[in-house]
Amino acid sequence: RTELALKEIMSSGGAEDDIPQAERKTVTDFCYLLDKSKQLFNGLRDLPQYGQKQWQSYFGRTFDVYTKLWKFQQQHRQVLDNRYGLKRWQIGEIASKIGQLYYHYYLRTSETSYLNEAFSFYSAIRQRSYYSQVNKEDRPELVVKKLRYYARFIVVCLLLNKMDVVKDLVKELSDEIEDYTHRFNTEDQVEWNLVLQEVAAFIEADPVMVLNDDNTIVITSNRLSETGAPLLEQGMIVGQLALADALIIGNCNNQVKFSELTIDMFRMLQALEREPMNLASQMNKPGMQESTEKPARRENPHKYLLYKPTFSQLYTFLAASFKELPANSVLLIYLSATGVFPSGRSDSEGPYDFGGVLTNSNRDIINGDALHKRNQSYKEMHCLHPGDLYPFTRKPLFIIVDSSNSVAYKNFTNLFGQPLVCLLSPTAYPKALQDQSQRGSLFTLFLNNPLMAFLFVSGLSSMRRGLWEKCQDYLRKINRDIAQLLTHSRSIDQSFLQFFGDEFLRLLLTRFIFCSATMRMHKIFRETRNYPESYPQLPRDETVENPHLQKHILELASILDVRNVFLENTLDDY
Repeated sequence: RTELALKEIMSSGGAEDDIPQAERKTVTDFCYLLDKSKQLFNGLRDLPQYGQKQWQSYFGRTFDVYTKLWKFQQQHRQVLDNRYGLKRWQIGEIASKIGQLYYHYYLRTSETSYLNEAFSFYSAIRQRSYYSQVNKEDRPELVVKKLRYYARFIVVCLLLNKMDVVKDLVKELSDEIEDYTHRFNTEDQVEWNLVLQEVAAFIEADPVMVLNDDNTIVITSNRLSETGAPLLEQGMIVGQLALADALIIGNCNNQVKFSELTIDMFRMLQALEREPMNLASQMNKPGMQESTEKPARRENPHKYLLYKPTFSQLYTFLAASFKELPANSVLLIYLSATGVFPSGRSDSEGPYDFGGVLTNSNRDIINGDALHKRNQSYKEMHCLHPGDLYPFTRKPLFIIVDSSNSVAYKNFTNLFGQPLVCLLSPTAYPKALQDQSQRGSLFTLFLNNPLMAFLFVSGLSSMRRGLWEKCQDYLRKINRDIAQLLTHSRSIDQSFLQFFGDEFLRLLLTRFIFCSATMRMHKIFRETRNYPESYPQLPRDETVENPHLQKHILELASILDVRNVFLENTLDDY
């Protein structure tokens, strides 16, 4: 390919002999680097998606070649313009590939700082208008490259909470799609319009707006900040386990999604990450840094994001996580999925008798459906049953189930004596609460952004920044008090305390208790199925129904002037 390209370039530039040797070498070297980079980039697809070690050296090599290619085209731009006919969209393509590399490195490592690097390359493409000339060429495939660039840039901006940039990008993408479909009579028009609809719904998923004095929207981040998790007091006896790996699974029908991320998955992944730091001051090139150079206390737990996985895909990733889990570490499984209920009657009450949550049915793989329909005594096949997770309880396991059949996981059994906790969503919400399920689950919102969830159940849809910040401060105080309630409890199951040493899990547990206490005090949450549950059960009087905590919740409601939404004498109501 390189030789062919060279011949074409040289012949178009006049007689071959007229071209100085040095310039010819520049073009040859550029073609070699370009070929090599494409080859390595395409090879990334063949790397296994699970397992954390096999891919690192390959990524390192790919980064190296792209770094050389980027610097090379910068240093020799004039020669490449004259002799190779280098177009601006081709430079944009290289920058876009580097942005994709950083984004995929983020997906593989969960290190949020790489998102900033992806953002800087994607931003440069837009600022320098690398793709601006594409529309003048009569090549629809080039325009599609531009549209895909926009879609990828939007994903990175969403993950970095740069909502103002997202809105600008959506407007630009909309214009580009209109121009594209007007000029080329293509079949993918419907698909691109769907992309626009998805991202528009994604942006509007938050039920409450926080406003500045000039009515612009405040962008709030829900990643773990330095002051995020309640600090452990001296003398608190908690476990030393650390959250090392997480599976975030989304399989809800009809939930807002963008680019294989449902809104629930999006919220949960941010609850398991720290605020991004500036990468340049923190570490060297990806794949190159030694473990000693990693910034102190900056590691995020590794994550797998699985959108509508089949049972076999889910089990494969679960087994890979389990296998690679380091000593003294925790595996977290987050399931946001449609409930699957048992179809037949069962005389027993085993781990396969209560149903579970939906896994995707891939018709090519499983042929047992017809047989299954005929015989009611068989168990549901496209379903993750509690019993399916039993083998993985040989190591510390922290499970969150957000589903209409979350209670199936209440019937867990701790077979191996390892720390094990399941946090389970309500299975139904009060009818009076408008149905928000399409815009994400209320339970997951409480785990990701408890104040926003509290405002929503209180009937508020917007709030001034000053009041928001005052309430956030008060909520931090509530979290500190919940942490004390947990660690001072005499009857709490030890599993909760063994997980309490990890910042992420500590925050999830305190938010879970805040969520549960809020719902139990709310006037319209009156049925048992409206409340979250847990395995093992928490001692109610010491946690979710503790009078001290109830007083705090009423105080928070008073600050917001919504005290009338909550029961005053909750203890008398039970």
